[in-house]
Amino acid sequence: MKILYFSAFMFAMIVLTNALGDPHINCWFSAESDPVKRSVQCSHGWTPLNGRCFRYIPRPMSWAKAEKNCLSMRGNLASVHDIEEYHEIQRLILTSGHEYKQTWIGGTDAQEENQWFWSDGTPFHFTNWCSGEPSNTWNIHGNQHCLQMNYGYRKCWDDLQCSYPRPSLCAIKGN
Repeated sequence: MKILYFSAFMFAMIVLTNALGDPHINCWFSAESDPVKRSVQCSHGWTPLNGRCFRYIPRPMSWAKAEKNCLSMRGNLASVHDIEEYHEIQRLILTSGHEYKQTWIGGTDAQEENQWFWSDGTPFHFTNWCSGEPSNTWNIHGNQHCLQMNYGYRKCWDDLQCSYPRPSLCAIKGN
């Protein structure tokens, strides 16, 4: 009987050790059980989506501080690659207890006017600009070189001066 208890204990320890082996990765979602391809492992507080893990940061900060904050968590401000992903990201913000707030994502044209790129280095092919955007309007705070989502009644994209404080959305590659 002792051998049976010992074997059960050892099996449980192996399972728990494997589940907790990486302190940054501790949840599992299966693509078969979720149509949004969530088969990625994410740390607590991160939401899996299309091979990446996303986290909404409600504390307002400038675009640069938001990017630096994401970098401190081994990620970047989020890039968005299609309309379905955009809607899923909006749902993620809503389910975290926040409304459709204007939120920083990783797009910028600060290096060269009208040459938009994602801070994570992925191709900038998909866009969801609001009508008349990007406008690159200049005001006392400078030119509009940073990308916010959930702008206006259509909840689309807008370029804005990077110094404005906004919540942000970070993304990391899933394991």
